Amino acid sequence: MTSLTDYFVICCGLNRRQLQAIADEIEKQTKKLHVKGLGAEGYGDARWILLDYVGVIIHLFDKDARIFYDLELLWGDAPRVKWEGKQIKVPKELHRAK
Repeated sequence: MTSLTDYFVICCGLNRRQLQAIADEIEKQTKKLHVKGLGAEGYGDARWILLDYVGVIIHLFDKDARIFYDLELLWGDAPRVKWEGKQIKVPKELHRAK
């Protein structure tokens, strides 16, 4: 659907602190996996936090921002992938240099 990324992950949190905690935990876990990210946006305001891991872009929204931006509608033709919570293998090209 796009050359920007392979996957979008869309998540909604209840408040600013929860969204920042989710972002912090994602950063912590990706570092453990030696996954390099391109950057993050929106952490301070925490209405829409974007974490860019090249092949995966994670969108963390508060309720109002999720409704307003409605990414599900914008990318409605994209196939949905059900995540079962299992550990995934990280492609080598996403690993940080050790």
